Amino acid sequence: QGGAAIFDGGGGAAACGGLREHARQGLRPVTLHDSSLAPVEIFATDARIDNRIAVCVNNIAFFYAFAMQGTQLEGSLDFSGKVVLVTGGTSGIGAGISARFLEAGATVVVCSRRAVAELPEFAGRRVEHQLCDVRDAAQCSALVAAIVARHGRLDALVNNAGGGGEMPSADADPALIDKIIRLNLTAPFLMSQAAYRIMRAQASGGSIVNVSSVSAVRASPFSAAYGAAKAGLVNLTESLAMEWGPEQVRVNSLIVGLVATPNSRAHYGGDAGIARIAAMLPLRRMGEPRDVADVCVFLCSPLASYVSGAQIAVHGGGEKPVFLDLARPQ
Repeated sequence: QGGAAIFDGGGGAAACGGLREHARQGLRPVTLHDSSLAPVEIFATDARIDNRIAVCVNNIAFFYAFAMQGTQLEGSLDFSGKVVLVTGGTSGIGAGISARFLEAGATVVVCSRRAVAELPEFAGRRVEHQLCDVRDAAQCSALVAAIVARHGRLDALVNNAGGGGEMPSADADPALIDKIIRLNLTAPFLMSQAAYRIMRAQASGGSIVNVSSVSAVRASPFSAAYGAAKAGLVNLTESLAMEWGPEQVRVNSLIVGLVATPNSRAHYGGDAGIARIAAMLPLRRMGEPRDVADVCVFLCSPLASYVSGAQIAVHGGGEKPVFLDLARPQ
């Protein structure tokens, strides 16, 4: 009496039995239609649907739609049929990024200057590897041309290749300074140029993600060349986003913090060093390659279609200022 029964359009034996039972009881069906949902049928004992039933219908529709949004969001992160290039995508953070795009269904091409023994893979699918010195404009253009010749498109570029060593700035070798700047700033510029020439001709445009560093936005003592190059990469990102936006080519940068990789574990003193650093960070852990990779996937997806020229901090809340501990009495 005065109740309602709801069945989705998927039906099934149980639902059909329920429909027959309610038909025998003389309940009147009202079908709710929505373009994104299967039909929902409500059975009421009255020819009119009173306010209580109407509220019930609205609430059911809302929660049904909310549940369906999960499927829609997953679809937005489906890269099947898309082609992604990850520079330096064979190890460390780059390998994590490559594997995450594989997981999302993309065809992933990685490049490095040397052949590698193991390549990132996911569920039996493996990245394609190409040799390329990203500091060389001709090699960048040739790599992108080869990708397009084989796959017909290039949807996303992640400029991940980079790095640098520690050295006192006063005694830094000019040749080493130049090498660091070329790898961390010039190379992403050259590869972005090559990718842009393809993306601008695609109806869907494209997405470029530049992997920068917290060294770009704070002092970088004993790695000044690296910090300066990464700061330049952030500015480059904003400039290219403004220039290339009209062709639907989006460009964003990541401000990446401390990330645990095999190389970083050795650099920071093994597990004990990692634990000390983790205790300093707001989230009480160092990042993982997957943390960076997830943001790359988001930025290259339709969910970020209006995000361009942005700096996305992927640093777990940032590094704790030393003065906070120094100022407190021991």
